[in-house]
Amino acid sequence: MASNQTFEEKMQELEQIVNQLEQGNTPLEESMNQFKKGIELTTELQKTLTQAETTMAKIVDKDGNESAFEVNEETDTNE
Repeated sequence: MASNQTFEEKMQELEQIVNQLEQGNTPLEESMNQFKKGIELTTELQKTLTQAETTMAKIVDKDGNESAFEVNEETDTNE
């Protein structure tokens, strides 16, 4: 597994591993290795998603300063 793979390439590799494991035709040792590789890919993909979420949740003011974007969830007070 190359560390310079794109998110999409990692996702495709993970899908291939899942499909292979679901078929059940793989020897136990190879299945264990594939499972471990799948877990590593899942961790990397989750890290990428978390970083993207953090980046997308920032706003930049007119001076170029970044701050966290916070959603104010207000409830209907017209009860």
